[in-house]
Amino acid sequence: MAAMLRITLLKSMIGRPEKHRKVLRGMGLNKLNKTVELQDTPSIRGMINVVSHLVKAEEKTDEAK
Repeated sequence: MAAMLRITLLKSMIGRPEKHRKVLRGMGLNKLNKTVELQDTPSIRGMINVVSHLVKAEEKTDEAK
């Protein structure tokens, strides 16, 4: 199974450049404190790097094993 990342939007996108808004929408983040789980790929890592000051990203751990 591919590694997963848990990404949470911590700061508002109000007043941010349109590029940052598009990246956040592309990841499925449109409200504060919303959390999404995405596969750990280089493209997702790049998106996180662009908006790292607005989000919190952590690796998902399998607790249900």
